[in-house]
Amino acid sequence: MPKANDEIMLRGLKENNLKNIDLNIPKGKIIVFTGLSGSGKSSIVFDTLATESRRQMTLNYPHYLRYQMPRYERPHADLMQNLSPVVVVEQRAVGGNSRSTVGTYMDIHPLTRLLFSRIGKPSIGSANEFSSQSSFGRCRKCSGFGEVVTPDLNKIIDFDKSLRNYAVKFKPLSPSGWQGNWMMTCGLFDPDKPIKDYSEEKRHLLLHGPPEGEKVNAPFHTKNGPQRHDWDGILPRFTRLYINRDVSKLKGVSQDDILAVSTRVFCPTCKGSGLNLKVLECRINGLNIAEYDQLELTELLEELKNIKDPLGEYIALQAIPHIKQLVEMGLGYLSLSRKMGTLSGGEAQRVKIARHLGSSLNNITYIFDEPSAGLHPEEVDMLIQMLKSLKEQHNTVIIIEHDLSVIKVADEIIEMGPGAGVDGGEVVYQGKLTRLKKSPTATHLNHKLKINKNPRNSNDYFTINRASNHNLKNISVNLPKNVLVSICGVSGSGKSSLMMEAFPEIYPETIMVGQGSIGISSRSTLATYMGIMDDIRSIFSKETGQPAGLFSFNSSGACLVCKGKGVIKPDVAFADPVTIACEACGGTRYSDEALSYRYQEKNIVEILELTIDQAMSYFKIPKIIKRVNTLKEVGLGYLTLGQTTSSLSGGETQRLKLASHLQKEGQVYLLDEPSLGLHTKDNGKLLEVFQNFVNRGNSVIIIEHNLDFIAASDWVIEMGSGGGKQGGEIIFEGTPEEMLHAETLTAKWLKDGVRNPV
Repeated sequence: MPKANDEIMLRGLKENNLKNIDLNIPKGKIIVFTGLSGSGKSSIVFDTLATESRRQMTLNYPHYLRYQMPRYERPHADLMQNLSPVVVVEQRAVGGNSRSTVGTYMDIHPLTRLLFSRIGKPSIGSANEFSSQSSFGRCRKCSGFGEVVTPDLNKIIDFDKSLRNYAVKFKPLSPSGWQGNWMMTCGLFDPDKPIKDYSEEKRHLLLHGPPEGEKVNAPFHTKNGPQRHDWDGILPRFTRLYINRDVSKLKGVSQDDILAVSTRVFCPTCKGSGLNLKVLECRINGLNIAEYDQLELTELLEELKNIKDPLGEYIALQAIPHIKQLVEMGLGYLSLSRKMGTLSGGEAQRVKIARHLGSSLNNITYIFDEPSAGLHPEEVDMLIQMLKSLKEQHNTVIIIEHDLSVIKVADEIIEMGPGAGVDGGEVVYQGKLTRLKKSPTATHLNHKLKINKNPRNSNDYFTINRASNHNLKNISVNLPKNVLVSICGVSGSGKSSLMMEAFPEIYPETIMVGQGSIGISSRSTLATYMGIMDDIRSIFSKETGQPAGLFSFNSSGACLVCKGKGVIKPDVAFADPVTIACEACGGTRYSDEALSYRYQEKNIVEILELTIDQAMSYFKIPKIIKRVNTLKEVGLGYLTLGQTTSSLSGGETQRLKLASHLQKEGQVYLLDEPSLGLHTKDNGKLLEVFQNFVNRGNSVIIIEHNLDFIAASDWVIEMGSGGGKQGGEIIFEGTPEEMLHAETLTAKWLKDGVRNPV
């Protein structure tokens, strides 16, 4: 009989869609929360359990410190007892900072800098001076970034167009802005002549400005008349205003906008290291710190073990466990200099996990958000061993997971459901795997792979010749058109380098759906994200004769009390923050005036409360129906038009992003791990979407680890055989049925899935 404090006690949970549920979660076990996307898993694990644990941890600090720390609102629950300190490993993207590398993220870089400052020859000084962010250590040419960004003329200018017809493709310099208007009205350039028809002298003046030392007057017209101003050229102006300034302080333009019309190359001065030449002269056993950073981690381990200097050996021994952790997670092919933003989903997930594994603390609750996401089946096996080792160290391991092989190793399964959204929020099963009988997950536990035995044929191909991006070894490949193609292989094998870089360079018209964020906020709804909110407001405006802004909670229709937020967060000084529904609008966000107008017997709030399924029969406008239907196609019919994107689960976010791209017309769709965050039951819906798209004459290429998708494809390409230097080659091309006779890692798991349940 377990003691009371051997279980986490949760009573009356009401966060998001949770329906006043009670739970006892045993400690010291592996607990898997599963269920359809949007069934309430995250609401329990993150929004309740993790939030309350963090909130109570901060209560141990004095008030003046707590005020400076993250502040957590008490979750909507009646009772939460026997919680442990939590370590949370989320799916959220790692390291948005362009300087963030594996070495900085894992806290190994400070140790290598210390190592070089103590035993490197010739000696330089402090550890800080070996950093590309220090005033002494950074390369002057690239300011420590290791890359030089320059404007790409062909990306900025369409030479076939005139200035008035948007020859300048960079929006802040186009006719829609004051700078573009200046170019057209200053008298120097013919605004209606295509740029290719300019004389060489005039074209040079437009693009590069006057010769050095000369000035050319270009009057800038204001309401007070023409003002004297000198013309500097589009490219110098772009460099000065958008490359050499802090982009975060500019309105209406992001770093992505700038990089879209620029070219990034390794800095020729520092060879991409970001360090100046004096720092690079300092060496240990013949290697400088930049060369240390570029070694594969397996090679770096050997270098650190070869250090004989007593002080150096002491520092190296502190770095070795962190590096070993990464190697044991199958990431030995990475280097310390690898940018976190360039890692695949599976690589980033394992780096995050490795960061937390060096601790000798126990009685901790580790919370993982789909740790198998982005992992090859071979790597999932490695992950399972790691989860077991955490448990053996007397910790509680709580996992949100859809992968059946992870679910099967759980000591206890908690399945949420029975549906998603308003149809979820209940515990449909808690207990051992052996007793799991009737539920969406139970249905799929004995699921066997269905190999596509009638693949589509293609007589046309997308061709890549001698691709050498990152670790690709000059590979050439033909991808059949108008079929479903899967690109598979272990993490780091070159899938993303081939398909997300080399492929779109040759086929820029490709519609790409990556793993990036959708820019969620509490004011962004499904209707706004799918681009139909303006149409809904226009309908109301036309029907009532009122301005469209009256039907927006971000404009004149907002509740005057809460300013369109629907909630009020009063300042309660040192106490925990609290969110209160706005009494004036009842949480609807709209003013009484906005709610007084109706279209087809519904006001704007009642329309936003329609589910996607209901909206299909409510609206008659083709554009709205078409876009709403794409949400239905990807299995989001249960969500409402007014649901905020910030409240969506990982799987829902993935499908929403996919839906926004499916409405576009195009010949080829390229998707990076579309199965991420999806329950096995949802996989079938998504596969159906892809098959329908191919049947309509489109090409669909997916980068996938999910065996269901690989088995259902018409053509499979596997990269490998390993990651890093061991990858970068094509080790299999053929149909899923042909793969059953291959000897690759994916083939091994495909055969296993056909013989036995996954």
